[in-house]
Amino acid sequence: MYLTSPPHIVQALAHQMTWKGPERGTDGRPRVYLTFDDGPHPEITREVLQILSSFDALATFFCVGSNVKKHPDVVDELQKAGHGVENHTFNHASGWQTPNAAYFRSFLNTLECLPRSTQFRPPYGRITRSQAQAIRRRCEVVMWDVLSWDWDPSKCSSDCVSILKKQTKPGSIVVFHDSIKAAPRMLPTLPKYLAWLAENQMEVALLPRKKGASATP
Repeated sequence: MYLTSPPHIVQALAHQMTWKGPERGTDGRPRVYLTFDDGPHPEITREVLQILSSFDALATFFCVGSNVKKHPDVVDELQKAGHGVENHTFNHASGWQTPNAAYFRSFLNTLECLPRSTQFRPPYGRITRSQAQAIRRRCEVVMWDVLSWDWDPSKCSSDCVSILKKQTKPGSIVVFHDSIKAAPRMLPTLPKYLAWLAENQMEVALLPRKKGASATP
């Protein structure tokens, strides 16, 4: 189960995590920040790349380290296209079920694959206070305020689009998944959502990195 509203322990950490981005760009246009979790996948991520390119949109991909090692060519394509490629642990570990040492090792193993990464998203949104404090010494911890629900097989694309339209606001960080599980809903939803954002003159921007963020110790 994913977090639809943060539990008390996460709320206590909220000021130390990033839940939203800047609401507007320098030109005054409202901005939305698209993120994709769980990739890269050789077919699905490339389809996402094509859709984003057709709308001249940039996104941040929070990648699982084991997938990065399997598909470094896809990572190269993401970076060359100007997208963000960031850390999502090596094996999609839940912080609530993983000892701190093992969780931080999973984070570091992915950092070895993505040495330029300065942002981290905890899988499922599950992270303990001590885990977050340790990771924040290396990376900004990025959460979200809008879920697409693309991973849920009980939903259809129309459901996902309706949810996104209802929840999206200027500055929203939106979660999609470039995974096999989510693809049947994500791939038809994404172009519809991007078209709606364009109609409403909302810019899809790259999630900014905090000033001074560095993956090096």
